[in-house]
Amino acid sequence: MGEEKDLRSSLLMELRRGTLVLSVLSQMEEPKYGYSLVQSLEEKGIDIDPNTLYPLLRRLEKQGLLKSQWETGGSKPRKYYHRTDYGTQIYEELKVQWEELSESMGKLLREGKT
Repeated sequence: MGEEKDLRSSLLMELRRGTLVLSVLSQMEEPKYGYSLVQSLEEKGIDIDPNTLYPLLRRLEKQGLLKSQWETGGSKPRKYYHRTDYGTQIYEELKVQWEELSESMGKLLREGKT
């Protein structure tokens, strides 16, 4: 039973991991710092652990999809991220692919249910 639970958990994590880039890019039109992004995603039903988010943000920045800027005027310094023009282009392409894939997967999953 434990092995089945581990397998189920592993497969679910793998499935979710593939959606996180698109989820994050979808929220980055306006600058956000890490914790505000976690909150924004959770409000929309996407749970993301900060230990997953911060490395992802750094990777997306290194790939040129996000830009960051430190804001030091508040009570504590915060690093804000937002999409670059290139990031917006990639986001739009991924969004189209997601919609097509989602439609195809919906058809597959509905097979045999008629």
